[in-house]
Amino acid sequence: MKKAKIISILADTHDNRINIQKSVDLFNQKNTCLVIHAGDIISPFTSLDFRHLNAPMEIVFGNNDGEKKGLIAAFKDIGTLASGPREFSCEGKNFILMHDDSRLSLFKQRKDVDVIIFGHTHTPLIEKGTPLIINPGECGGWVTSKATVAILNIDTMAVEIVELPG
Repeated sequence: MKKAKIISILADTHDNRINIQKSVDLFNQKNTCLVIHAGDIISPFTSLDFRHLNAPMEIVFGNNDGEKKGLIAAFKDIGTLASGPREFSCEGKNFILMHDDSRLSLFKQRKDVDVIIFGHTHTPLIEKGTPLIINPGECGGWVTSKATVAILNIDTMAVEIVELPG
């Protein structure tokens, strides 16, 4: 039986190292092939936790990521970190990754995009269709008291929001 290709998604970690570690453990258990972070990592020291991932990362800056040079240096061996919106492909699917949703309506019109991912609102969202739109909610759990991430099966395009254990 063919093993599903899993892409794991998180945003708004806001230096919550405990929840980052929980996410990394979950993503490694799921045999994730790619981890996508939709911004607001905050501090370069969180790279110490993300280094335990068994998959590369695609990351955009959020509105609270002030130390951009430090973050780029800390994450250079972990994944690609740049300003958004960013476009990339994985497993034959075209992604747009951004932190806030200010350009969401523009990108929703594009026929060459399979998945749009954003964060910033701290509210999980799955909008099915083409493109599939995902906001994993906040991994940090500071604002809503719920720490959530998203798991995307790239073969079936099924996505679920997973609440991290307290």
